[in-house]
Amino acid sequence: MTTDSECIFCKIVAGDIPAEKIHEDERTVAFMDVNPGTRGHALVIPKNHTKDLLEIAPDELAAVTQAGQAVARRAVERLGADGINLLNCCGSEAWQTVFHFHLHVVPRYVDDPLQLPWIPAPGEPDEIAETAALLRE
Repeated sequence: MTTDSECIFCKIVAGDIPAEKIHEDERTVAFMDVNPGTRGHALVIPKNHTKDLLEIAPDELAAVTQAGQAVARRAVERLGADGINLLNCCGSEAWQTVFHFHLHVVPRYVDDPLQLPWIPAPGEPDEIAETAALLRE
C-alpha cells in the first residue's frame, strides 16, 4: 500500500489518528468529517495515498465512488436526508486542503443552512458551445 507519512488521511488509515469510521473495505475507508457542513457529512478515501482526482487510478476511483454511494444510501435511510451532495475538490484553487484524494458525502436536508459558493445562472450559449468543442473527445 502506498502511504505518505505526513498525510493526515494516511495516518487515519494506519490507525495513528482516531476517526469516527463508518465504512471500511479492502480499498476504502469512510469517516465523519470533523468540520461537517451538515449532520452526517462524511469523507470517503482510498487506503492508498493518491494526491487528487487527476492522479487516482480508475479502479481506485470506482471503489471510492461505490463506497460513497453506500454511505449516501445510509444517510438517506438512517438520518432522513432529503438529498446528497457528492463533492471532490481537486487542487487548492478548488478548495482542496488535504492532498489525499477524498470524496465528501454531504447529506442535505430541506432546512439546512449549507449553500454552495456560487449561484447558478445561465451561461452564454456560444461560449458553452466553444468550450464543449474543446472538451469533446
